[in-house]
Amino acid sequence: MRDSAPRTIYRADYQPPAFTISNVDMHVDIYDGYTLVETTLSLTRQGPAEADLVLDGEALEIEAIAIDGVGLGEASYRYADNQLNISDVPDKFQLTTRVRIYPEQNTSLEGLYRSGVMYCTQCEAQGFRKITFFPDRPDVLATYRVTVEADQKQCPVLLGNGNLVGQEQLADGRHRAVWEDPWPKPCYLFALVAGDLACVEDHFVTASGRRVDLRIYVEAKDVNYCGHGMESLKQSMRWDESVYGLEYDLDLFNIVAVDDFNFGAMENKSLNIFNTSCVLAAPNITTDASYQRIEAIVAHEYFHNYSGNRVTCRDWFQLSLKEGLTVFREAEFVSDMNSRGVKRVEDAAFLRTYQFAEDAGPMAHPVRPDSFIEISNFYTSTVYEKGAEVVRMLHTLLGHDTFMEGAKHYFKHYDGQAATCDDFVQSMEVVSGRQLDQFRRWYEQAGTPELSVETVYDAGSQRCSLVVRQCNPPRPGEGDKPPLHIPLAIGLLVDGQPVQLGEGEGEGEGTTRLLEVTEAEQRFEFDNISAPPVASLLRGFSAPVRLISDDSESTLQTLIAGDDDDFVRWDAMQRYAGRVLASIGNGQSPESGFFEAYERALCADTDPAMKALLLSLPSEAYLADSRQGNGVVDVFEIHTTREQLRMALANRFSAQWEALFNEMVVTEAYAANGDQIGRRALRHLALAYLSCLEGSEERLALPLFSEADNLTDRLAGLRVLVDGNSDALRERALTQFFD
Repeated sequence: MRDSAPRTIYRADYQPPAFTISNVDMHVDIYDGYTLVETTLSLTRQGPAEADLVLDGEALEIEAIAIDGVGLGEASYRYADNQLNISDVPDKFQLTTRVRIYPEQNTSLEGLYRSGVMYCTQCEAQGFRKITFFPDRPDVLATYRVTVEADQKQCPVLLGNGNLVGQEQLADGRHRAVWEDPWPKPCYLFALVAGDLACVEDHFVTASGRRVDLRIYVEAKDVNYCGHGMESLKQSMRWDESVYGLEYDLDLFNIVAVDDFNFGAMENKSLNIFNTSCVLAAPNITTDASYQRIEAIVAHEYFHNYSGNRVTCRDWFQLSLKEGLTVFREAEFVSDMNSRGVKRVEDAAFLRTYQFAEDAGPMAHPVRPDSFIEISNFYTSTVYEKGAEVVRMLHTLLGHDTFMEGAKHYFKHYDGQAATCDDFVQSMEVVSGRQLDQFRRWYEQAGTPELSVETVYDAGSQRCSLVVRQCNPPRPGEGDKPPLHIPLAIGLLVDGQPVQLGEGEGEGEGTTRLLEVTEAEQRFEFDNISAPPVASLLRGFSAPVRLISDDSESTLQTLIAGDDDDFVRWDAMQRYAGRVLASIGNGQSPESGFFEAYERALCADTDPAMKALLLSLPSEAYLADSRQGNGVVDVFEIHTTREQLRMALANRFSAQWEALFNEMVVTEAYAANGDQIGRRALRHLALAYLSCLEGSEERLALPLFSEADNLTDRLAGLRVLVDGNSDALRERALTQFFD
């Protein structure tokens, strides 16, 4: 009886593959009800001479196996427990296998399966073994030539990785397409699509003058909704060239977007597959937020062409090598396309809400795990979002120019190879001349580090000292964790104004100084500070840490009103509003200091998108999370007090809200660009506050809803009308929206 207990895989047990594969030649014949896959692998031994050839294969019906053209009988191989084992193989040879698979019956959504109008593949992390026999691991890289055959009427479109190098009409109404990918890739990036799809075409001219054909394949009903996805792709290609110097490396880039793709998106080399929700857009069916989400997802998958495809992971423990780096690259792209401050705040808020909770729960794990039972369990916010923050910290510590040199070294030195997280950090060490062993602990330690900062001021010497303490509290079963290398960006405000920080301990420019915290307790000195300062801490959310602070109301007021860092101002407003809401819950009236700070922010000359975020009250989810330590969370009390404060802000600043509502109107044709999105966001926030006042529904919300030329405006008006007091307006609006 076979022991089916799950087996734990350990990073420390990694061994290089016993055989390398230089190229793969596949022939995929799709028939109604089954598919035949014939694969020829060119193998070379690199392991022990006595090692058997062991290939992964799951749910494959063997029809033939041959070595160098000589067929093998069943006694010459063993296929059991999802592995094909062949002994006494040469050191260099070609293995040909022909198998039968059943895509129509494949409900695992891995390998090749039928989904709605098409056949498609999903091979990350271990799906290729459901298509053909192969060493299904990311450190086996090969070039591929793939021939796909199918019924032309049922599957007029046949797509694969790389460049289309041949097409042919066959007998019996069938046809074939031949795809060749000249760049070595791991098998998890293999892709195949066959179905009845329409095509939207465009092109991009690279920096070196090469023309790249761009195609988005969709169901016929969706051809009019591809414009934004195509433009996002072109912007991504342009940005990767200008920022990283990375030029697309093939003649063709395909995107397939269908309703029935059961994942969000996948970066298969040159053939990205998306669910339609991640590509299709039009003003009447897509909100500003969804436009930005599509832009980010398209960019993310395209950026994988280098950070994941050209340089891939040695093993799945290194998943953050491709995902953390690509999430960072995506965030920088989105910041350049839209509001940098808003993007940074949104990312920090997501991390603190979801990843910090993951770090505190039973599934806590390092960015680079040490073991797993099922690799799919590590597609987590720790690997993705915290992994991106680790990359960002390197960018912060080394500076933009040095980091970019390190990235260029990494992409050049490891091109066509399977690398590790250590390899990426080593590239940064090579170009910077810095030793980053302590920084590597970010990849090794689970948990959210805690920082506390004490400010000490000596009036006689006009010296300010910051005493910084760090710890990463051990979880059950863990010992004490050594200190991390933490970039702490700080500023100082004197008399409500940011101080220009000159020469001193730590590096930086302008009003920001970067402190490198490497010990459990450290002291940093600042001279020529004329009066007791207010410390602006963790500027730009410079590290994924929990800042332990008990700032006074006057400190929060100063930060909200005078700080020049978007994240610190937003965080101070969230914390201050949380305290005010707690005091309202205790029967107290909001203090005037909060309204004064809020008014300063309301009247400041700020990017509209950032201002809308800054002036938004903490969400009920944020408030509930912040009060969990007090026992049972009273959700009714949270909702009631939040509405009371919203009403107070609406009444107190009604004139300012009215002015913003009128000032932020967008008269141009709808565009999902950063400027218009920011103006709409601030206008809708103003409307939300004005909706607390009598008569605003019919006077403001109804015209916005009725005259809107886009879904974002229409929904903003509809929300006010649905939540309002007029049954007639509510019914009228819902009927109109439904129609």
